[in-house]
Amino acid sequence: MSIPLNILDLVSIREGSTACEAIANSMSTAALADELGYSRLWFAEHHNTMGLAASSTALLISQAASVTERIRVGSGGVMLPNHAPLMVAEQYGTLANIHGDRIDLGLGRAPGTDGMTAQALSGSSAEPQSFAQNIYDLQGWFSERGQAYSTPIKSAVSAGTNVPIWVLGSTMNGASIAGQLGLPFSLASHFAPDQIDAAIKVYRDSFTPDAPTAQIDKPYVMAGINVMVADTDAEAQREFTPVRQMFADIGRGRSRQLQPPVEPSEFAAQGMGENPMLTISAVGSPDTATEQMAEFVERTGADELITVTYAYDTEVGQRSLRLLADAWF
Repeated sequence: MSIPLNILDLVSIREGSTACEAIANSMSTAALADELGYSRLWFAEHHNTMGLAASSTALLISQAASVTERIRVGSGGVMLPNHAPLMVAEQYGTLANIHGDRIDLGLGRAPGTDGMTAQALSGSSAEPQSFAQNIYDLQGWFSERGQAYSTPIKSAVSAGTNVPIWVLGSTMNGASIAGQLGLPFSLASHFAPDQIDAAIKVYRDSFTPDAPTAQIDKPYVMAGINVMVADTDAEAQREFTPVRQMFADIGRGRSRQLQPPVEPSEFAAQGMGENPMLTISAVGSPDTATEQMAEFVERTGADELITVTYAYDTEVGQRSLRLLADAWF
């Protein structure tokens, strides 16, 4: 039986488009994902990035939950150093009160931006011990008592919501934190492939089911993978070029909106090979892509996959979701 499939949405803004249009397209995709049987829809948090409209994660989650009925909606994730933990508890407690038991809270230690912007956003420490303590306090605010463990401050709106928490990470540090806290781990393998196997091993080896913060009794991994599915391998490779251009821009320090697809041969002509950050990708026809995904599941032992699809044309992205759902579920 296939493992659950999820979607990570960065709300990309294509060249010549606006953030308003990107958000509207994202909500249309959310409704489709709900219909197709995807298990979770998570929104990332990025700042000072002209090609992405995923900044106010809680607002995107609330809107997506309003246009869906079944799918779990959450953060992939809240970059906790950018926020005051109490505010996160109040926001996600409010979401749970409005939308019921469909809200996930994924937490990361990275700022999701550059150093200058991170300083402007700073709400808490990214130091591992502080990060762990903040998670413990968040659980207190989500508990029946509605009170953090390190302070007498209470939160009525989050009390009793018990919003499930995930730890996000791309390195062994994040994996170790997730394991020691006894929490599920979401691995950012879709852009950080270098430490996948080591990070998963560290997570499983360090997993502590009797930790005060533990929410599960055994390790549970969700791994990220870039996906583009089309009718043919050649078509999928062409539609995958916008993300290849985006990562090439990152390497050059250039910030642009999502570019239209080009012929893959143009990359070779410009002296650009495959980007190692995109190693974990499934690109091709339904048979090709699902075979690549199955191999990745076999390698990692992942309990769930979270797919990332950048498409210049919204219809192309949504067709990819349909083709994948038909082939996987």
